[in-house]
Amino acid sequence: MIHDANEPLWAQEGVGGSAPAASRSQAGDAERAEETERVKLTDEQKALIQERILKQIAAELKLAAGKVKTTVGLLDEGNTIPFIARYRKEMTGELDENQLRDIEERLHYLRNLEDRKLEVVRLIDEQGKLTDELRSAIEQAAKLQELEDLYRPYRQKRKTRASVAKERGLEPLAEWISKQPRQGSLDAEAARYIDSDKQVGSAEEAIQGAMDILAEQIADDAKIRAWVRRSTHEHGLLRTEAKNAAQESVYEMYYAYQEPVRKLPPHRILAINRGEREEVLKVSLEAQVERIHEYMAKQVIKGPSVVKDVLLAVIEDAYKRLIAPSIEREVRGEMTEKAEEQAIKIFAENLRNLLLQAPVKGHVVLGVDPAYRTGCKLAVIDDTGKMLEIAVTYPTPPNNKVAEAKAKFKQLINKFGVELIVIGNGTASRETEQFVAELIGEIKERKLKYLIVSEAGASVYSASKLAQTEFPELDVAERSAISIARRLQDPLAELVKIEPKAIGVGQYQHDVSQKRLDENLKAVVESAVNHVGVDLNTASPSLLSYVSGINATLAKNIVKYREENGKFANRKELSKVPRLGAKTFEQCVGFLRIPGAVNPLDNTPIHPESYEVVDRLFKELRLELSQLGSQELRGLLQTLQPEQLAVKLGVGVPTLRDILDSLQRPGRDPREEVPAPIFRTDVLQLEDLTPGMELTGTVRNVIDFGAFVDIGIKNDGLVHISQLSDSFVKHPMDVVSVGDIVKVWVLGVDAKKGRVSLTMKKP
Repeated sequence: MIHDANEPLWAQEGVGGSAPAASRSQAGDAERAEETERVKLTDEQKALIQERILKQIAAELKLAAGKVKTTVGLLDEGNTIPFIARYRKEMTGELDENQLRDIEERLHYLRNLEDRKLEVVRLIDEQGKLTDELRSAIEQAAKLQELEDLYRPYRQKRKTRASVAKERGLEPLAEWISKQPRQGSLDAEAARYIDSDKQVGSAEEAIQGAMDILAEQIADDAKIRAWVRRSTHEHGLLRTEAKNAAQESVYEMYYAYQEPVRKLPPHRILAINRGEREEVLKVSLEAQVERIHEYMAKQVIKGPSVVKDVLLAVIEDAYKRLIAPSIEREVRGEMTEKAEEQAIKIFAENLRNLLLQAPVKGHVVLGVDPAYRTGCKLAVIDDTGKMLEIAVTYPTPPNNKVAEAKAKFKQLINKFGVELIVIGNGTASRETEQFVAELIGEIKERKLKYLIVSEAGASVYSASKLAQTEFPELDVAERSAISIARRLQDPLAELVKIEPKAIGVGQYQHDVSQKRLDENLKAVVESAVNHVGVDLNTASPSLLSYVSGINATLAKNIVKYREENGKFANRKELSKVPRLGAKTFEQCVGFLRIPGAVNPLDNTPIHPESYEVVDRLFKELRLELSQLGSQELRGLLQTLQPEQLAVKLGVGVPTLRDILDSLQRPGRDPREEVPAPIFRTDVLQLEDLTPGMELTGTVRNVIDFGAFVDIGIKNDGLVHISQLSDSFVKHPMDVVSVGDIVKVWVLGVDAKKGRVSLTMKKP
């Protein structure tokens, strides 16, 4: 049955579909082939489930229940996170985007959990084994893992030793043993089950079959599994060793390594996983077996009996054969999941800071895509990003046509008034940098500077359909040079054209769930785009598709309408775009700007639904809207008291604060507050560095164990987490962000490996 993706199964008259997806740590246990039947709930039951979900989210996230309830209502109505965060502050109590996304994520998980609970109750009930106690335990399960543990004994299993023993009629013997009699003979009891027709040839075979049944029952016990899982995580030891100790690899530190499971940092977990996947490492998880056996014995053995030794053997078998392998997979899966979450979080934060880098506007830029054999591709773009000319030169080995290259560079610089040269950081970038530095030294009549930028993802963009549409007459490398140049002028507008995960500002991003990574990075790009705002009359379809409420199809429709009808004169005109309905208009319009519009409010973040509030405000102040942007108005607005004024104007205080801020700085780009990049005129060599030397650099990447800083040499230098501050640093992101301009000192230089260690602690 197909159902609304925004509506949980339990909220409908009948439910259907497959079971909700489990996390990969539970994937093995959560594979299920049962066909879901319809489960009908009363309105009262639906309301109780909804209330349970809302309470759990509020408790987990430590938020007021009312805020959570309102947010869930807004999400269910189809409102986007950026829209809710910006324009529904009164309703949510000013929850920020991160809090709203946390609510959305937990809501999705818990609704899936409730769907699965309904399935599990139905499936157990059909077997006639559903008790009130079990139903209550299922309803109270807070995690999918807990729920699957409860369902485990009732799930249809493939053929097992226990199922074979049951087929041979040995279940009564297993029950006799489980009663733990103080008197009697197990051998004599087992002899009663010898039956050649059932392939039970001896008392020993009967006992073994009964033990197999009991071992499976113990292994399926939810309480025991939960305790063993917890114990393994808290007290387990992860060991790694080399498959071939003589083999050189990047994993040599793990050739004979061990660390407690609970202490392993995320980046180390992902590194070990990769080493294992590449078949360089052997990995094992060691639990405290004796401690686990003791716990299991306390749960199973009631006291002295004639079968105590047999039960102890059953416990050992249940753990070694059935529980340990499964729990090891689950614990390692949980470790990986948490490590992936951290890696994705770091990538997302770095990406956001990269996207929000300050644009360098008002300059003619020469972009250079460096290479050796195929030469450096050049692209001159004007101050609006329009391509003016394309060329290729060969200043690097093996061609070394330096004089010819200089002549071409100078010709382009003089012809178009180039002020900045931007070099991609790929192959031959440092040789090209050396060439450009020499060139700048020769050009005395013009103040030229250069900058090296990350070209991560430039090749992805250059080969994309979008790039082919933009520049059909150019080859891949020439398009790349244009992308490199535009990254300086407007990083956000250019980088949104590239698949987010292709922009290399993370750690182990190729080792994590790509679906989860894509979801998170898309949310980051969406957040950044809506934070900055988009010029409706110049934005590309790529940029527009990240605006709140606008998908790729609508973005193309907007551009097509613009091409056919000319520039948008006002925001209202947006509603004429085909397939752009009232709800979409509401969601997107506040994030779209029209510089030079008749109504100056169309170039602000103020939503049209608040234009009447602005009119009442200007009447109250006895001013005209034409005075927007004037020093007089700015000074007056700064003196107003939003709390008192909000009552007069009939608007919420948070909304009025945002309106006043927007009126003070109409057309403001929030990225302008970010420090501009460091431009250089000369090159720095590794050989120039000495310990204690002070340098200024740009943070290029932040990871769990430190930050990489571009100080103008071939490879970025590393500031280890211990060198970021004189005080304790929990995580590097607490101190630095991608794009930060920082002062560093050289700690050490490894010329052989081309590595530089830096410190931010002043000597």
